[in-house]
Amino acid sequence: MPILYVELRRLAATMTARLPSGQTLQPTALVHEAYLRLVRDQDPGWEGRRHFFGAAARAMREILIEQARHKGRLKHGGQARRVELVEGLAWIEPPAEDLLALDEAIHQLQAEDARLAEIVALRYYVGLSVEETASVVGVSISTLKRDWRYARAWLGRRLGEGSP
Repeated sequence: MPILYVELRRLAATMTARLPSGQTLQPTALVHEAYLRLVRDQDPGWEGRRHFFGAAARAMREILIEQARHKGRLKHGGQARRVELVEGLAWIEPPAEDLLALDEAIHQLQAEDARLAEIVALRYYVGLSVEETASVVGVSISTLKRDWRYARAWLGRRLGEGSP
């Protein structure tokens, strides 16, 4: 279990580094929550790296979605946006709805192509590189790159972006 914790900590640090500024969820808190969800006082009996990384991605994704929903509640600030000042410049934090819209789009992608949704989860939520993802999923790097491009374009169209 300690080895799994170290691996989750590395993944959480990678993932939280890519979150928008103003996020209050720290890598340690994310990994603790994900670890508790994965282990739950028992040996989960993972069947390999793919199973472990899939479970970790799902746990971290659920935690981030819960946090986005929590922050979006009127009681916790509702539609107010956090404004940060850095070197005299101010910007507005992207709304929590963006994360929720992404989650909904990933659910739609899951219904159409489960492997593509798995690739998105491993790349976005777990933060695996192209090579690591290809190894976990069990496909060649060129196939993974092609699938990753397709999945990003598919999500971009779903989310109404011009270019993903």
